[in-house]
Amino acid sequence: MQDTETIREALLAKREELRQLDESSAADSATVELDQQKVGRLSRMDALQAQEMALATKRRREIEHGRIDAALKRLEDDAYGECLGCGEEIGEKRLALDPATPTCIDCARKGSAGE
Repeated sequence: MQDTETIREALLAKREELRQLDESSAADSATVELDQQKVGRLSRMDALQAQEMALATKRRREIEHGRIDAALKRLEDDAYGECLGCGEEIGEKRLALDPATPTCIDCARKGSAGE
């Protein structure tokens, strides 16, 4: 497995990337104005749809933030790389692909440990 500092740096970089994405897309989830004098009906519908998509994206990022924070905590507790579902070691290739993954491939297929 990679050394813990390399893993920590990768997780922190991913968290910073998500933070920057949150900042750059904050305006997309702003409240849609319903003033018919300013915006037509179809434009409002488009804006509402864009707002919902932005909120869904924000929710996915919040989940990813949680996964990253949990992985950093497991790293601190010397439990990183241990599957939360079965306790077995998570494969190196799986961790390299997604350093925040909490489960081995078998448990992920079963849908255990919230993945």
